[in-house]
Amino acid sequence: MADVLFSRSSVVSRLFLCMWPLVFISNTRSALVFQPSYRLATGPTVTTYLLGNATDISLKLRTVSPSNTTGRLPPPSCVEESKQWILSKELVGKTITRVQLRLNRSLYLCGDQENETDCCPKPLCVLEALQMSACLGDTPQASMLIQAEIYALFPPTNFVSDNKTVIPNQVYHPLGPCPCDLTVKMCDIRCCCDKDCSSEDLKLFEFHCLPGPFGGHISPTPDYHCSVQSAENAPDWFPFLCVSSPPENNPYLGQFYQGKTITPKPCPSFQRTILSAPIPTNDYRQGSPIFTSNDQYFTIPQNSLAGQCLYNAPVAFLKNFKSKCLTSLHSCPNGPPLQTTLSDLRVQVRDGQGGVVTVDVLEEEPVDLSQFVTNTAHFTPPDEGQLCVNVTLALTYKFFWQGNGLTNITLTRTVGSFMLNGSVALTTRYSSLFLNGEFQGELKSGKPGYQLERPVIAGFVDTMEINTKLIKRTSINLWKPVSDGLCYTAEMRPVLFGENSTAGCLLPVSLQNLTQCNALRETVALLQATLIRATLVAKTGDPDDLTMTDWVNITFVTLNSSSQVDDTTSSCSGIPSHQHIHVRTIITDMIEGIPQWEIHSLQVSYSLSTWRLECGGGDTSLCMNVLDTQSFPVTSSVTFTEKLINTGPPKTRFQINFTEYDCNRNDVCWPELAFPITRYYTGEPHSQSLAKGLILVFFFVVASVLGTLWRQIRQAWSSASL
Repeated sequence: MADVLFSRSSVVSRLFLCMWPLVFISNTRSALVFQPSYRLATGPTVTTYLLGNATDISLKLRTVSPSNTTGRLPPPSCVEESKQWILSKELVGKTITRVQLRLNRSLYLCGDQENETDCCPKPLCVLEALQMSACLGDTPQASMLIQAEIYALFPPTNFVSDNKTVIPNQVYHPLGPCPCDLTVKMCDIRCCCDKDCSSEDLKLFEFHCLPGPFGGHISPTPDYHCSVQSAENAPDWFPFLCVSSPPENNPYLGQFYQGKTITPKPCPSFQRTILSAPIPTNDYRQGSPIFTSNDQYFTIPQNSLAGQCLYNAPVAFLKNFKSKCLTSLHSCPNGPPLQTTLSDLRVQVRDGQGGVVTVDVLEEEPVDLSQFVTNTAHFTPPDEGQLCVNVTLALTYKFFWQGNGLTNITLTRTVGSFMLNGSVALTTRYSSLFLNGEFQGELKSGKPGYQLERPVIAGFVDTMEINTKLIKRTSINLWKPVSDGLCYTAEMRPVLFGENSTAGCLLPVSLQNLTQCNALRETVALLQATLIRATLVAKTGDPDDLTMTDWVNITFVTLNSSSQVDDTTSSCSGIPSHQHIHVRTIITDMIEGIPQWEIHSLQVSYSLSTWRLECGGGDTSLCMNVLDTQSFPVTSSVTFTEKLINTGPPKTRFQINFTEYDCNRNDVCWPELAFPITRYYTGEPHSQSLAKGLILVFFFVVASVLGTLWRQIRQAWSSASL
C-alpha cells in the first residue's frame, strides 16, 4: 500500500487537496486551528502550534491514506493508531500550545545480523502520512496533516577525528612557503625547498633548482628590470632608469610572500572582559579612584547612566555627586548597605601622600521620615507590622583635600526606625562633597578653556547688587526622569560640555486639559523654562564673576504668538514640547597639545507639536471620560558644533583643478615621472635610489654642458686648422 500511496508529486498534490477542509472544524467552543496546517517532515522531530483555548483538549495521531475510489483522505478522527511517534505538548501562551512529535525508533540501516529489529531495512526509512487531531472527548475540533519522508543515517566507515585542519590567514601568515612542492610525501625534482627531499636527493639537482622565489614558477621578468638589460632593442637610457630588485620581491606573489606580512590588529570581542586588579597610585589626580588601605576601591552607592543603583561604585577624586536608591522592602533589612555598623563605616583610606586617613562617623536622626519611607501596602491593620530599627537612610561624605591628597574624611550617617506594614518603598540618599580646607572650591570646568564632560557654566546678573554687576552662577539643565518618569517628579541634570544628549519626561493630559489649550501651552512653557534660568553663559571654564567680557548672552528664539493655531475640542496645537540648545564652540589655543575650547554662542529654540488623545484600537474611554489622562512627552536636547575661525586663504584655480595630477583618479600620474627616486619605488632602500638618481642627474648635467662646450672646441679647432 505504501508504494501506491507515495508516488512523489501525485501524493503531495493529493494531500494539499484533501488538507483544506480538515483544518477548520466548526464547534461550540472557541475556534481551534493548527499553525501551520501542513508539514513535510524530513527529520525525526516535527513542531507545530495549536492556536485557541486548549483546555481539556487531547491530541490524537494516526496514519492515513487516500481512498482508492474517491482519492480523498478520511475525515478527522479521535482514534489513535500511530505507535512509532511520541507526541508532547507545552503551553507557551494563554492561547498558544506548542506540539512536538518525535520519532521513537532508530534511523540507522540494518547490518548483516538477523536479530536487528530497531533499524531501517532500506534507505527510505519512514514514508507515511499522519493526521493529528485536537479532540474534546471523542469530537475532533481541529486537524492537520504531516507527510513524513525520512531517510536513514549513514554512519562513517572510518574513524572520524574531532581535530580540524586550521588554515592560517595568509594575510598574517604565508600559506604557500614552497609553491613547487606539488606532491605529498614525495620529493619533487628541482624543488629545492621541498621538505620531503633528503640530502642525497638535493645533491642530484643542487645546481638546477627551479628559478624564482622559493623555487616556484613565477611570471616572466618585467621589461623594466635591470636583469633584462642585455635584451635586444634596449634603449640607450635603460641602464640609468631600470629597476633593480631581488627576484623574491615579485608582485605576483601577493600576500603569499613571506617577507611582507601584516601584523594582526586586535578585534572587538563580545566575551565578558576580565577586570584586572586595581593598582593604587602614589598621589591622586582629578578623576582617579580613591583606594582603601588594603588596596581596594573605596566605594559609595551611586546611580549609573541607566538610573539603577550600583552599590559598589568607586569614588573618584574631586568628583562631587548625589544619588538616590529606591528599594522595595517586604521585611526588615539585615545587611549592608541598609544595616551597617560603625566599624564597617570607619574605613582606613589612602590619603595619596603615603599615609592613611580614617573615616570619622557621626550619626543623626531625621525629623521627618516621609522623604525616606513610603508605605505601598493597600491595607494593613495597624496592629500587624514589624518594627525596623536603625536603618541607614542617608550617607553624607565630606572629603577634605589639599594638593594631590586627602587630609580628612567625615561621614554623617542618617538612621531611622519605622513600622513595616506589608511593603515599604525606601529611598536612601548618598552624597560625596570635596572641600578644600573648610569650603568648597569655586565651580570650574577647565582652565582656561572648557574640558570635555564638564558642566557648562551659566549665570545671571544679580539685581540686588547696586554698585557692582555681580554674576550669580547657575547651570543649564536637561530632564532627568526618575521612577514613574513624570515631569512633576523628574529631576534635572546639568549640560556637560561636548556631550550631545536628549532627555525628556511625561506630562499627563486629559480631555479637560485639551479644552483649555492656552493654559496647556503656558504649563508646558513653564516646565521648559525651569531648565534654563540663566541669561548668560561663560566663554571659558574659569570665568570671572565681575568681568562681563568673560560671559556671552544666551539667545532665546521667542515663539510667534501671532501665528494661527489650529485648536479643536480634542486637540491642541502649538505646544512647545521640545526645547533645543545649540552651543557653538571654537578652539582658541593649544596648550601642551590640548585644545582650549570656548563657547562662542548659545541659542535656545523650541519645536511645536500638536497633542491629541488617541482613542483607537477599541479603547474609547479616553475620549468619553474627561478626567482620564494620556501621557505626552516633553523633551529637551543639546547639540555642540564647532565653528571654524581659521579657514585660511581661498583655494586658487590651480588647487581646485589639481585633480588632473591626482594619481588615484587619472591613468597618467605626472608626480611619478621619476619613479626610481620616489617613495613609490620599494625595490631597494630609498636612500640608495635617491643617491643613484642624483648621480644620474649629475651625469645628465655634465653631458649637456660638455656636449655644447666640446662642439664649440671642435668648431674652433676645425676653423684654426683651415
